[in-house]
Amino acid sequence: MLYFAYGSNLHHFQMKRRCKDSIFLKKINLKDFKLTFRSKYRAADIEPKKNSIVPGGLFEISKSDEKKLDVYEDFPILYKKHYFFYYGKKVMTYTMVKKSPFKFPTERYLNVVKRGYRDCKLDKKFLIKALQY
Repeated sequence: MLYFAYGSNLHHFQMKRRCKDSIFLKKINLKDFKLTFRSKYRAADIEPKKNSIVPGGLFEISKSDEKKLDVYEDFPILYKKHYFFYYGKKVMTYTMVKKSPFKFPTERYLNVVKRGYRDCKLDKKFLIKALQY
């Protein structure tokens, strides 16, 4: 199956640890969404916003990888699944269930996200914008 990663799941080493079968395919943009950070965990989330984009990584994952991600993402309590189509193919990602106010991420988490942006060769201007609340 196809999985759209953002936040800490962009970090290739970390993604391999979480999902041993995962394969990074390419960087893509999710349109009409924006990146933010929220909850008591100060974790990444995406929310609908017209004319915005969230850069991310498109991964191929196995069914067992999806189950591991479900546990990691605390599905369905903290995150729920969101599906969209990319060039006619169904892609899964996660969005937070409760939309709490913005909370600046911890330095450790932010460093993992920044590394993921480098791993996927994403434009950091979108990350910088998400951090300027």
